[in-house]
Amino acid sequence: MFAENKKAKFDYEVIESYEAGIQLTGAEVKSVRNGGANFAGARVLLEAEGASLIGLNIQKYKHDSREDFNPSRTRKLLLHKKEIVAIQTKMRSAGLTLVPLKLYNKGSLVKVQVALVRGKKKFEKRELIKKRDSNLELARRLKTNR
Repeated sequence: MFAENKKAKFDYEVIESYEAGIQLTGAEVKSVRNGGANFAGARVLLEAEGASLIGLNIQKYKHDSREDFNPSRTRKLLLHKKEIVAIQTKMRSAGLTLVPLKLYNKGSLVKVQVALVRGKKKFEKRELIKKRDSNLELARRLKTNR
């Protein structure tokens, strides 16, 4: 796995996830494999001509000689038309949002996991933090008792 959107898992409840290809240049693929991808502010837009990923920041590959490199350019997501239509209908009917979760490789290809999500309320986030803290405290106690 190359990059993960941890903030999205904290802020949203994942309803359904999809695997999509992403259109990258060769230098961008090499940079992603070296860990040069950042999901801060990334989002997915569905348009008539397809889906696109906006705000994914990929650092310039150190051996790339191109001068016109844009690290946060809009990148096309590769989804089937049936998947796009299904996602659009679910987004409209249930008020969901499409968010990128992971960037990983599958064989020699780079894939993006996108998910239909629903925003969490503030009290749900607080409960998650309390649960995480209590589990951490319990693990510490068990470790010291051994």
